[in-house]
Amino acid sequence: MSTYKGIRGLKVRDYTTNPDNPIEGQLWYNTTANTARYQVFNRLTSWRTDLNINTARSFGGSAGGPTSALYFGGSPSTAQTESYNGSSWTEVADLIQIRSGMGSVGADNTSALSIGGEEPSTNTAKVESWNGTSWTETGDINTARRFGWSAGTKDLAIYAGGYTSTTVTNNEQWNGSAWTAVGVLNTAKRNFGGTGELYTSAIVAGGKNTGLLAASESWNGTAWTETADLNDSRENLTVTGTTNTNALVAGGESPGATANTETWNGTSWSEVANLNTARYSMGGAGSNTATFAFGGTTGSFSALTEQWSTTQPIGAWASSGSLTTARSQAAGSGTETAGLAFGGQTSPGAVSALNEKYNGSTWSEDADLTTARRTIAGSGTQTSSIAFGGNTNPSSATPSALSEEWNGTSWSETADLNTARFGLAGAGADKESAIAFGGGYPAVRSETEEWNGTSWAETADLNTARDYPGGMGTRESALAFGGEVTNAVANTESWNGTSWTEINDLNNARGGISGAGEATSGLAFGGEGGSPASPKAFTEDWNGASWVEVADLSTARRFTAASGDLNNAVAAGGQEPVTGVTEEWTNFTTTNKTIDTD
Repeated sequence: MSTYKGIRGLKVRDYTTNPDNPIEGQLWYNTTANTARYQVFNRLTSWRTDLNINTARSFGGSAGGPTSALYFGGSPSTAQTESYNGSSWTEVADLIQIRSGMGSVGADNTSALSIGGEEPSTNTAKVESWNGTSWTETGDINTARRFGWSAGTKDLAIYAGGYTSTTVTNNEQWNGSAWTAVGVLNTAKRNFGGTGELYTSAIVAGGKNTGLLAASESWNGTAWTETADLNDSRENLTVTGTTNTNALVAGGESPGATANTETWNGTSWSEVANLNTARYSMGGAGSNTATFAFGGTTGSFSALTEQWSTTQPIGAWASSGSLTTARSQAAGSGTETAGLAFGGQTSPGAVSALNEKYNGSTWSEDADLTTARRTIAGSGTQTSSIAFGGNTNPSSATPSALSEEWNGTSWSETADLNTARFGLAGAGADKESAIAFGGGYPAVRSETEEWNGTSWAETADLNTARDYPGGMGTRESALAFGGEVTNAVANTESWNGTSWTEINDLNNARGGISGAGEATSGLAFGGEGGSPASPKAFTEDWNGASWVEVADLSTARRFTAASGDLNNAVAAGGQEPVTGVTEEWTNFTTTNKTIDTD
């Protein structure tokens, strides 16, 4: 018989309370409570932005899942097909016929069917088959219609409901060569959604008849059975899932665009985290635990893509020791337990040269910068950092090109930036390797410069000129996000050592934003945005492809000094008003579970 030690490699130990730092999967016995316990990481279910499709549209057909998907046709009238490989959308061969509002099935981006729909101004019965390279016409459905629903694969599928000149209950089954009428829906409906993986087991929900519907029906391969209603009546919703026991509903019209999301457990619907952007008539691919929703309509055609995850760690901010001197517009470097905060302003118009060290709980003053500056940038470690740019004038805009190196003991001036500026961002490993980008005065700037330990060299510009962006990463691999042009922007760009590439935007546009981490995993927090602009507490997690909102800062502010990474970060100081408040981020919070031994 298997034992806990044989599986986990350690024995079950007794504790009078609970261990201070149990490892994942560890089991222990609490002798005070007389219970066996274990610890799990807290997770949340959420939508995060992902790579946009190339062409904004709605009412298209879709197939596949979050790492291999297809989107084809749609409105405005198009035959365009896009294929997703897990990292990017690529245009591939068009449908033979322009159409929208079609049924669609398929396992991945190499295998799909486009079923019926609306050719410009008329319903169609035509069916096209995708082989990964091109579309081929195959057997027509028996009744031409649009806005129906379909499930299955390229070889075995069903197509139900829809609109001819009236809303219908029709249901047809595909065997790979021909369509045959099978059990009809209980309620005639169009513009509804349903799970799409199996043609023998599915759940459909919502839609429209004479009005919006919340009704759901379950399919067992032979007949439909009415089941529990959605919480929110809607049409043009996106539904994904594998069988009639699990599903995810997202978006739709209710009657305006909605972001509402619901999950199905085989018995009832439950409301869960909303889409970041309310939309209807999106494409969808995946399951109830990992779904991709793309395109759609917000009121105008959209190219937005969002990905649903049930495994996002739940992080949290906690208060720590304040800076010894309250200030904002300082730069930060280092880690959560060994950081620096340097420069900034102690009150409006009062520039500072102060430098403080952080040990994971308290700040202490250390050797000052040689030149006081605010809206300064910097990067590195607690023992090897570089500070650059900023504004040296307490009362007016005076951009600086000054650079200083920190060796763990003192600051010393080194070669200047080529372009004097303030409100810039930077990234880098230490005082020998860094990158500076963006900034302002007399106008927003796009210049990028690389530091090799001796001098700065101009290199490829940002695609979007801006000041007060956030930055993180290294000289060879960096991320620029947010900032201000005229107003706050959400733009994100990735640096590969040679050029910048625009990628997925932040969910919340902000300037004066801070960041901690790498180009492939990090955290963006605080900043200023909205209309009228005000300090924000928003925190967003970056996984190398997309942003997702996580727990807010306790104190909304902009221009914090930042250090750390995705899992452990520090936000120190900021404004308004100028503060010394410090918060620490921990990406993984846990819960102790009890095992019933009765």
